[in-house]
Amino acid sequence: MKVLSCIQPGSLEYTTSNKPTLQPGHSILEIKRIGICGTDLHAYEGTQPYFEYPRILGHELSAIIRDTGSNTGFTSGEAVTIIPYFNCGNCIACRNNKPNCCVNIQVFGVHTDGGMREFVSVPDDKLLKSEGLDLDALALIEPLSIGAHAISRAQVVRDEFVLIVGAGPIGLGIMELARVAGAVVIAMDMNEERLQFCREQLNIDHTINPAKEDVMQKLKEITNDDMPTVVFDATGNLKAINNGINYLAHGGRYVLVGLQKEAMSFSHPEFHKRETTLMSSRNATKDDFLYVINTFKKGLVKPDNFITHRTAFTEVRENFSSWLDPKNKVIKAMVDFD
Repeated sequence: MKVLSCIQPGSLEYTTSNKPTLQPGHSILEIKRIGICGTDLHAYEGTQPYFEYPRILGHELSAIIRDTGSNTGFTSGEAVTIIPYFNCGNCIACRNNKPNCCVNIQVFGVHTDGGMREFVSVPDDKLLKSEGLDLDALALIEPLSIGAHAISRAQVVRDEFVLIVGAGPIGLGIMELARVAGAVVIAMDMNEERLQFCREQLNIDHTINPAKEDVMQKLKEITNDDMPTVVFDATGNLKAINNGINYLAHGGRYVLVGLQKEAMSFSHPEFHKRETTLMSSRNATKDDFLYVINTFKKGLVKPDNFITHRTAFTEVRENFSSWLDPKNKVIKAMVDFD
């Protein structure tokens, strides 16, 4: 079978490998779609934490089961997606029903080889049924689940003002799930085309471009001087993370979803006077995945809104670097194995 690996930053290489064989507790999947996410792009750039080379990328996927055991609850020929966070089941996080931040977590496509290959073996307990969703939608469940988990962590409630800093795919997912939760969503990004996408495709009423507008003044206007009660950082940019606390209402929650290698810092008086709740949001749980599937089925979120680029698996290497260029207006690139 054909395999695409990231050999080192800036270098992708096609090779061949043997098709996996069926092992107890696993199923063999034929990959059909792979969504390209920030993790993949950062790995290609060399800026992804928790990463070693070479690595087969790809964890946002849909697939068809080609071989499975007799008591798995799944059948050959069935469409599925996966929960790509392989947890140990024994550590304190797992024992406290937080497998998404398992001490020994192995994220598919990050810590272990991912889905950029024709066939892959996946643990049966990480498979999710399609529930009638098509292959594109199935490949988008994982990134939207990260947004769902962030919303759940912050306990977003109806009508509160929520600021999402960063209008990349993860930020857009947070916006969608915040909207579904009934929040008043504010999108902030320096890329005007991304903000236009927020307004036109996601119906976000409030957008701010910090390169062109006074952020504090605009936030006060939108929130009637109260400021947002929840701020999500979805940039992973150190300057943005350090600045985000200044946009938060007193008594508010600051949630870090984007990931940064360096140490963050901000004014302790600014943090203290707000009695700020600071939290991170990592990966997602099975409940988050099931919630996103339900929003898709109900039509509350439209997966097609996110896919802006497509390419065949055989053409990923020649196209990958173009997805990093802002002028190409990439929201979500989808790799098609058909």
